[in-house]
Amino acid sequence: MVLRPDILVTMKRIEIVIDEKSLDDMLRLLRDADVRGYTVIKKAGGLGSTGERNPDDYVLEEHNAVMVLACEEDQAEKVIMTLQPKLKDFGGMCLISDCQWVIGPAASL
Repeated sequence: MVLRPDILVTMKRIEIVIDEKSLDDMLRLLRDADVRGYTVIKKAGGLGSTGERNPDDYVLEEHNAVMVLACEEDQAEKVIMTLQPKLKDFGGMCLISDCQWVIGPAASL
């Protein structure tokens, strides 16, 4: 399958995994970076620098949140420059990759 370039916009995909307790602070940082659209997935589990997080564990309720956003490169740079100084406080991780936005609804960023 060959996708026509007139239906795609090249963007950056940013994925952030943080402790769910830090979510409000992260959302404030994203607003400071003028982010207008993102997706949040709460109660995420996994294994990382803080140990294992099991979303089905009712005794030790420590959950992660996963945030996904897509934006143009200049906006991605602003997001990362705003986020990076606080990343050690939040723990977790941040990944950036190239992606293609399929033109349909207006891009929110």
